[in-house]
Amino acid sequence: MAGGRFAPGHLGELTQHLPFEMVDAALTATRTTQARLRDLPSRVVVYLLLTACLFPEVGYLGVWRKLTAGLAGIATATPTAGGLGHARHRIGAAPLRWLFDLLRGPAATPGQRGTWWRGLLVCAIDGTTLTVPDNPRTLARFTKHRGNHGGAGYPQVRLVALLACGTRTLIDAVFGPTTSGETTYTPRLLSSLRRGMILLGDRNFGAAGLLAQIAATEADLLVRLKNGRKIPVLNRYRDGSYLSILGGLRVRVIECEITIATTTGRHTGVYRLATTLLDHHQYPAGELIRLYHDRWEIETAYLELKSSILGGRVLRARTPVGIEQEIYALLVTYHLLRTAMADATTTQPDTDPDRASFTIAYQTARDQVIQATNVIADTTIDLAGTIGRHVLANLMPARRLRVCPRIVKRAISKYQARGPNIDRNSYKATVSIHILTPADP
Repeated sequence: MAGGRFAPGHLGELTQHLPFEMVDAALTATRTTQARLRDLPSRVVVYLLLTACLFPEVGYLGVWRKLTAGLAGIATATPTAGGLGHARHRIGAAPLRWLFDLLRGPAATPGQRGTWWRGLLVCAIDGTTLTVPDNPRTLARFTKHRGNHGGAGYPQVRLVALLACGTRTLIDAVFGPTTSGETTYTPRLLSSLRRGMILLGDRNFGAAGLLAQIAATEADLLVRLKNGRKIPVLNRYRDGSYLSILGGLRVRVIECEITIATTTGRHTGVYRLATTLLDHHQYPAGELIRLYHDRWEIETAYLELKSSILGGRVLRARTPVGIEQEIYALLVTYHLLRTAMADATTTQPDTDPDRASFTIAYQTARDQVIQATNVIADTTIDLAGTIGRHVLANLMPARRLRVCPRIVKRAISKYQARGPNIDRNSYKATVSIHILTPADP
């Protein structure tokens, strides 16, 4: 442990991924190091903010008790709630943003199972919303979502992330008011794209101008297009795909019909995909169709962030600056957990990272904070660590093909708005893919 007043400044075993020197560098670079030594040094406050993301169910005083629970025999400060609030306000959001910019990245080793496809790092982009407190200060920057039945009860923040699908680590992220859409925030992420990546996106990202901007980064793309969109057929390939053009960008288009069959029946949907991978020999249409399913990894990441960590809760911070600080802390904490999981699975080369349980990693990290154990690495390098060993000992089975109706299982209302006879079971499924050959326009 660090000594004296710095002792509460830790993140359990995750401190090995975010050591004291790194936090000090962030504070120095953002000029937020304390002018004089206080009971709550700035380094300790940064770790307090990160630890709060592991314990969203308690207030900051409760988080402080978690940090100091394993420090028996070490004299620590006894701050008030106001003192902790003043300390958080003192350092602001800058050091958390600096740390996120330093740490973010795919955390994928070359050739790692489940992270690459035909030599390309598989990435996805999508957006979501986070809920923030409803008060005049937050409403001055963030708005409530309009909709049926009066709209949302709380203001929301729009978060758009660029994710490495295999490890579900964050390559980059931006956020702001929901008055701007996902495609408005996307150009701010394009500097993180480069050659050797393939970006997966849903129909929201199929605008011709945006696709041209993505292609200019030299990253390849695989994006779904709206089925009714009129596009020219310039040349046909033997795998059923065809060459087309979108706003000056040459793309290869694949139209397919996907049928999911279960014991209860069959459901068929039509998909139209566009890619900048024009070589149909090297990148077959059938494989690209299956690859597009990996886009759902970013939806799973948002589930882990909003449900597994936050538990559907409203963020704590009650000011725009505090909200920015808390979101960056949340992104850093999530990325540290995912990095620890990726490091663990690399010790077993044939293990797909998606078999690692996020819940196991999250709960083990919480235990390590309370016990204040493994804060500083031993002289013997241990890539897995306690978190990794728990993850590897509780690997999930290989992902099974199942489907489940998109039905609310526990509605906010106590009344069954959709009736009592709704099938909420999951079913084993088989998928068949038929590539369509559209007529010449």
